[in-house]
Amino acid sequence: MANNCVAKNTAKTLPLSGTQHEIAYGDQRAVVASVGATLRTYTAGDIPVVAGFDEDEVCRSARGQILAPWPNRIRDGNYSFNAEHATAPINEPERHNAIHGLVRHIDWQLSSITQNYCCLNCTLAPQPAYPWWLHMDVEYRLGRDGLIVKTVVSTPGNEVAPFGLGFHPYLAMDGHSVTECIVQVPATDVLLVDARMIPSRTHKVAGSQFDLNQPTALGGLSLDTSYTGLLRDAEGIASVRVSQPFLHRDVTVWMDGSFKYVQLYTADDASLGKDRRKALAVEPMTCAPNAFQSHEDIVEISPGTSWLARWGISPLGTMPET
Repeated sequence: MANNCVAKNTAKTLPLSGTQHEIAYGDQRAVVASVGATLRTYTAGDIPVVAGFDEDEVCRSARGQILAPWPNRIRDGNYSFNAEHATAPINEPERHNAIHGLVRHIDWQLSSITQNYCCLNCTLAPQPAYPWWLHMDVEYRLGRDGLIVKTVVSTPGNEVAPFGLGFHPYLAMDGHSVTECIVQVPATDVLLVDARMIPSRTHKVAGSQFDLNQPTALGGLSLDTSYTGLLRDAEGIASVRVSQPFLHRDVTVWMDGSFKYVQLYTADDASLGKDRRKALAVEPMTCAPNAFQSHEDIVEISPGTSWLARWGISPLGTMPET
């Protein structure tokens, strides 16, 4: 007699973005979703600081996601490192690129959580797209100065692993347009790109449309642009300041010396519909687009060592205490 018994699944169903981890400090609230360890929401005084998405929704436009082991693009998805060859999936088919790494849709594990802090981790196993072991811990902490994000990276394997890191927060406009923002990006250069968004050369910002060294009204300027030569304070911190007069608020996205680039994206893609130019992505990156082919600014993670980077968002334009 056939056994047709089917075990009953009593597990709690999960929303599409995974388990929700909420942290708070004063009037600040943030929710980190386990899928991708994604910064799904962040508010201050009940006003959104980042443009997020619903918990029962697959993240779109990389909102709040972690970009690793490479940020941005790899042309054709092919690259080599230390005689090891890899082929990453083409997930930007219209330009035939691999984009934004491999950890965005992994369900990360919670390491620890308190009222204002949570830490999630993931381990990336060797695979055709990335034939090395990689372990990442990412901490989100809310405090007096806003949100601080710390990343610690190591390899459990016995080979040096190439690595690049980026984050993809979109600053919320609360229904307004990025056109109304005043933006300051202290930097000397931008990367000019070809039709596939692959860098072709660097270009001095002085005197160009990309010069945002002084607070500048964005107006109709369209950006999907990597800034480099970032100017830093005495502690090595670079920052992008976004003034939102319609909210009477300044937001600063700051980053330590590990992040040599910052990508600004004004969300001009017509496919975004009603969301077009309604948020400004300010993306800290440790390396340039296509770095896994150019090998420029690639971090090398050696066995038995760890690598650390910090960045954050200050919704009142303040800087974190060191």
